[in-house]
Amino acid sequence: MSEYTEDIRKAVAVLRKGGVILYPTDTVWGLGCDARNQGAVERIFKIKRRADSKALITLTGSLAQLERTVDEVPEVAYDLIEFSERPLTIVYDGPSAGARLAPALLAEDGTLGVRVTSEAFSRELCLAFGAPLVSTSANISGEPTPSCFAEISPEIVDTVDYACTSRREETEPAKPSTVMRLSADGIFKILRP
Repeated sequence: MSEYTEDIRKAVAVLRKGGVILYPTDTVWGLGCDARNQGAVERIFKIKRRADSKALITLTGSLAQLERTVDEVPEVAYDLIEFSERPLTIVYDGPSAGARLAPALLAEDGTLGVRVTSEAFSRELCLAFGAPLVSTSANISGEPTPSCFAEISPEIVDTVDYACTSRREETEPAKPSTVMRLSADGIFKILRP
């Protein structure tokens, strides 16, 4: 078994037990957990020292996972995802958005931010786990977002149940995703370019 495959296997085992991981994504390194597990999501808020009124992003590994996460995906979302040049987080509305996820992932207005990752490691991790993951930057709330593994605070690394080993050596700065709000009628607004 390759180190890469073993890394995914170990991360999935921790996620299945309700643990919190540190993992590389299509943007920055993220703190992650099972997006359906309320206790694990609350633990991420504690690690980040973040107000629970600020929603977290959910990461899926495929359009099929997205469709199981958000009940009504507006048709235009597929084009936005396909043609976006950068990773794209879409904030979906509606009372059914994320009905199967931990309630803490929904914003106060009931919206849910979801990104379909095309980066190999995070995509394979979501698919191997078989469910969406929380993806939030690996920093204490209010502190700068680390652009690579080497910049992550030891306090964060020491708090998680498993820190993935893949892609740790990369030093090229990563950027957060573009964030866009998409209403059920297909109207969209860019929240973060």
